[in-house]
Amino acid sequence: MPGHRHVRCACFTFAVAAFAARCRVAATAPPVLSTPTPALVSQRAVERLPRSALLLFCAAYVLPGLFGRDPWRNADITAFGYMFSLAQGGADLLSPSIAGLPADGALLPYWLGALGIHLFGGLLDPALAARLPFALLLVGVLVFTWYGTYHLARTDNAQPLPFAFGGEASPVDYARAIADGALLALMATLGLLQLGHETTPELMQLFAAALFFYAMAASVSRRWASRGAVLLALPVLAASGAPAIGLGYALAGAVVCLRSSFPLARLFSLWIVGAAALASTIALAIGAWSWRLGTPDVSQVVQLLAWFAWPAWAMAGWTLWRWRGHLMHRHIAVPATAAAVALLACIGMGGSDRALMLALPPLAALAAFALPTLQRSVSAAIDWFSVAFFSIAAIAVWVVYAALQTGVPAKTASNVARLVPGYQSSFAWFPLLAAVAGTLAWLLLVRWRTGRHRPVLWKSLVLPAGGLSLCWLLAMTLLLPVLDYARSDRPLVERIAQHVPSDACIATVGLPRAQLAALEYHGGWRVETHPVPPQTGCEFLLTTARANAVTETLARPGWKLLARERRPTDRAEQTVVYRRDLASAGR
Repeated sequence: MPGHRHVRCACFTFAVAAFAARCRVAATAPPVLSTPTPALVSQRAVERLPRSALLLFCAAYVLPGLFGRDPWRNADITAFGYMFSLAQGGADLLSPSIAGLPADGALLPYWLGALGIHLFGGLLDPALAARLPFALLLVGVLVFTWYGTYHLARTDNAQPLPFAFGGEASPVDYARAIADGALLALMATLGLLQLGHETTPELMQLFAAALFFYAMAASVSRRWASRGAVLLALPVLAASGAPAIGLGYALAGAVVCLRSSFPLARLFSLWIVGAAALASTIALAIGAWSWRLGTPDVSQVVQLLAWFAWPAWAMAGWTLWRWRGHLMHRHIAVPATAAAVALLACIGMGGSDRALMLALPPLAALAAFALPTLQRSVSAAIDWFSVAFFSIAAIAVWVVYAALQTGVPAKTASNVARLVPGYQSSFAWFPLLAAVAGTLAWLLLVRWRTGRHRPVLWKSLVLPAGGLSLCWLLAMTLLLPVLDYARSDRPLVERIAQHVPSDACIATVGLPRAQLAALEYHGGWRVETHPVPPQTGCEFLLTTARANAVTETLARPGWKLLARERRPTDRAEQTVVYRRDLASAGR
């Protein structure tokens, strides 16, 4: 019939038009992935983590440990010693020193700490003044990890599969959820906890590594911000004592960019080369080129990785498996190569935990991309393990605190007295109130997480990050006095001060730099260091000896043995104090 012919013609015309429109869309759309993404994420699963809660997480992680303590022994007090020497004007700007011993090539961190002391030393304790800019560096690590992961998650290859009838996550909300997960994964890693709160060059290296990770991630979406970031990141690495690691980042980053299908990424490789050349020049100018190679122990490296990067390494491994068809895409290649460079540096330096720390931001990004692929049973296992482990750890801290304050339980109190002899406990309201508030927040968090809520991506990492932040908060409030007593060199210096006047000159033989820095800072003495028994004008001499050394073997011609002192928690070594024997010198 004529009407039917008109209907058939109309349907045929509509089909031809739809086919032509589909061809035009296919011609302008990005190529279809050869391997489908393993992520299936609905819009309900990318509900935004409230910014106030995220900022509270970060504050609970960064602020504890910033106040109310001395620089702790070894790396922390050593680095602070160089900063304090610069701030006091006792060393040249290009060659900071402790007791006449020059520093390595990591000049920029020492300048930063000295600047903090110079600006705030009149108002704050010098140790706190030097610690403030490094706390800002830790904040920068968190910020650049979030933004770097966000830009990687915005790329097309990282997006989840579209649903047949719609309802999949929007690109922006999905990227935010993945970035929130990366930030929580970073705060949940065990290795960053103490090292991230020290005033050491490695924290500035970590900041530069996170900045380089951001530059690589944002190179195809934030052209000038990424270029400025890479021009800053690699020179900062070089000026912080890690130029070789910076060149490793440059090589890996240039390879990833040159293999990219994005024109901006391929162009970005030229900026990486320029930043590497600038970093090499700076390292040569300040004498930062030095090799700290060590013999790697495979079992030691495996054990270090197992606890230091937990739980990020486990989730990152799952990401590499589930996204194995996308290893060459940016959201996997960028963090994987950055983590590989830091891991190789750790192995080459004989299993250095401070080199492995540089791998934590990219490992956290990789861990976040495991979240869309985790089964609900795995997420539940993570939750219950976190609740059990961190609740037990928090209870243990409260028990130790009760034993310190009341002597109950008696066995715990006796154990603490045996481990930290001579410590006298004190009470303060503010640390107790902060600890109570943190514990209540943990209970509310557990109640919220175990309740019936829609499944969102970042929920699997809320309890690990919150539990670790709680334990750190409790340790840095309830147990900070006893930890400071055990980890600081102040008690040893106070014992030495019973034999050495405050205005004396001290010659030292064989003392580590950490102890030399403690003598200069806590004691205020003028300290000279000598490789052999000195011919010096100083009246007092300090050296080290084993705790079981016989007194007769410690005799030195021309010197009178005054005392043998040790740190309260060190039973292996003692500091031996001598005074010049004027009577024997006169004979």
